Amino acid sequence: MTDPKLRVLLSSAKIQARIREMGETISRDYPAGNLHFICILKGACFFLTDLARAMKRDVFVDFMGISTYGKGKSSSGEVKVTKDLDISLEGADVLVVEDIVDSGITLNYLIHMLEQRKPKSLRIAALLDKPERRLRPVPVSYVGFQIPDQFVVGYGLDYAEKYRNLDDICVLEGVGEKE
Repeated sequence: MTDPKLRVLLSSAKIQARIREMGETISRDYPAGNLHFICILKGACFFLTDLARAMKRDVFVDFMGISTYGKGKSSSGEVKVTKDLDISLEGADVLVVEDIVDSGITLNYLIHMLEQRKPKSLRIAALLDKPERRLRPVPVSYVGFQIPDQFVVGYGLDYAEKYRNLDDICVLEGVGEKE
């Protein structure tokens, strides 16, 4: 796909190599027991699929839908669960699989909510991290790439539901600049 507004930030080959490394590390960190991957819809499903295939052990997979309401590009901080889990997390090792950690508002809320379900452990794996945008503390255990504060699309990340299907992660020029 050729679009003059897109600039490749991370190539597909680089993304896949890093996900394989993450899968090996997570597999070593969790050699046994029930490991549940909780995918945050919609963007993280691409990352989840490749991360699950990179694992050297079995994993359970479930999905959550989370919305953060607000107008424009900023969040109001009001978080709503739009799709809850189908499985119990009690006594399980849980890894929340997220596409990007930005403000931390949504993940901070989600972690506190999931802790109430009494998992054995609870960690976060994120493909992308923008630490300079953090408004709420979020301990991310597994990070694919730290990226600058730019608006990115591709590999599950979208702008108005477009660009999710790109193999690369690209900066979308002219969108998301600081207001």
